[in-house]
Amino acid sequence: MNRTPLVVTGAAVAAVAVGVGALTYAMGGTESTTGLDRFTTATVDGHKALSGNVVAGRTQSKYSPLPWIGGAMSVVTCPDLKAVAGTEVTCAGKDGDGKDVSIPVTVVKADATSITWKFERK
Repeated sequence: MNRTPLVVTGAAVAAVAVGVGALTYAMGGTESTTGLDRFTTATVDGHKALSGNVVAGRTQSKYSPLPWIGGAMSVVTCPDLKAVAGTEVTCAGKDGDGKDVSIPVTVVKADATSITWKFERK
């Protein structure tokens, strides 16, 4: 009995599974680093901040980049995000069924030129 076709099929299935896993990992990330420039910067309590419009747009686009990660989001709104590590805000959105969703956002690190932040999927 020739097992070559079975081995080749098994290897192909394994390769596809690894590819899907890698794609999910790459696309499913909730952390972003964004430059603070004249187009993205706001001010909160005298500190540089990332415009809430930028946070909302990135969150909405990354919330559900692949169907098996989570449901689609629409109408995401966020306050400006102060560029100070540990700052937390809550964005608001609507899921695919029109239900309200709260999306916690936290600043991971920040400096004079960029801010790294992440959101949580619910």
